[in-house]
Amino acid sequence: MSACIRVVLADDHGLVRAGIRSLLGGVNGVEVVGEADDGGGAIARVGECLPDVLLIDIAMKDMNGLLATAEIHRHYPAVRVIVLSMHSDAEYVLQALQAGATGYLIKDAAPIELELALRAVMRGESWLSPRISRQVVDGYLARLNGDPPAADALTPRQREILCRIAAGSGVKEIAFDLGISTKTVESHRAQIMERLGIHEVAGLTRYAIRNGLVSASA
Repeated sequence: MSACIRVVLADDHGLVRAGIRSLLGGVNGVEVVGEADDGGGAIARVGECLPDVLLIDIAMKDMNGLLATAEIHRHYPAVRVIVLSMHSDAEYVLQALQAGATGYLIKDAAPIELELALRAVMRGESWLSPRISRQVVDGYLARLNGDPPAADALTPRQREILCRIAAGSGVKEIAFDLGISTKTVESHRAQIMERLGIHEVAGLTRYAIRNGLVSASA
C-alpha cells in the first residue's frame, strides 16, 4: 500500500479551506495535517508538519502565496507546492512557477483535478490546469532551458514595437509614431511578454539586445 500523502492547506477563507478539507477527506490515501490563513502561517505549518504537499492560495493577507512559495521552496525544497488561484492568465502562472510551485490549479476546476494534481506532483511531475494556455507552458519550459523563443516567433508589428520599447519609447510615443491607439500598443506589448515569457521592460530590453534587434547603446 502506498504511503499517505500529507497535505497542508493555506487559504485566508475558512469556508474554502473547509471545502477543500472535506473534498480531500474523500480521497483515498490523502491526509490534511495542517492549515494556515496567510503566507507566514503557511511557512510555519510546513516547518512544523513537513508535509508532502502544500496547497496555497495566491491572494492572502500579510504575506501572499507567491512569496510564501518562494520561501518554502528555498527552505523546504522537498515539499511540493500547488498554487490555488482564480487567475488563469500568464502573469500569475509564470510567477508561481518561477517561485518554485510544481502545480497550478484554477479554483473553479473540476474536483477530480485536485486529486490528479496531487498524484502528479507526488510522481515528480508538474500539474497545470487544462485551462491554462499551452503558450504559457511552452514559454516557461523554454526559459527553464535557457532558450527563449526566437525573435521570429513575433509578428513584424510585434518586433517593431519591441524594438521601440527596448529603445526607451513609452506607450503614447509608440502609438503616435505608428499611428495606432495606445490600447493597441498595450495589447501588442502584453502579447509580446506572454509569447517571450518575459514580464518586465528591462527583460524585454535585454532580449532585444541579445537578439540583435537593437544595439546596447540604443
